[in-house]
Amino acid sequence: MFIIGIAGGTGSGKTTVVRKIMERLPEGEVCFISQDNYYKDSSHIPIEERQKINFDEPAAFDWPLLIEHLKALKAGKAVEVPTYSYLTCTRQEETVHMEPHDVVLIEGILVLSDPRVRKMMDIKVFVDADGDDRLIRVISRDCVERGRTPEMVIERYQRVLKPMHMQHIEPTKRYANIIVPEGGHNEVAINLLTDYIKSRLNLKK
Repeated sequence: MFIIGIAGGTGSGKTTVVRKIMERLPEGEVCFISQDNYYKDSSHIPIEERQKINFDEPAAFDWPLLIEHLKALKAGKAVEVPTYSYLTCTRQEETVHMEPHDVVLIEGILVLSDPRVRKMMDIKVFVDADGDDRLIRVISRDCVERGRTPEMVIERYQRVLKPMHMQHIEPTKRYANIIVPEGGHNEVAINLLTDYIKSRLNLKK
């Protein structure tokens, strides 16, 4: 099994890159883990205070659990992946059962920020996109999926997302083996990455 980490700013197109890679790989040989599911549980914090939590810094994630699960998958053991609600900012009771696969794609804004996780990765990818393009995607996504108004999204972008991107996310680009400009629109980069993964799968056979 080998692990591919796919990082990049909020709204950069990471999920689109993951989806297109998975569509082009043999079914049943690849699984997907979202780092978002490993946010720390905030159910013990009053709901009005949860909106003030900084979700765009490394301290927001449950790294020990993520590392434990990646080690288990590498060892050929199944794991129960947590689920997280963006609406309530809490970890849910439901989990997702995941069996080991030949390829694990792990995607998230800060998957390249922890040296322990980076060390476990065979390929490190950074999905790059213009800041204005990312903001437009974030507004569109958060208004539809997370019940926020455009004003709320813009205020949060200026107050949290942009400074945290420059402080914590952008610097992880230097760890990437592959940088994908233009996010999910970069078919050449996605095809090259997919072909490399296929070649690794064929070497194992």
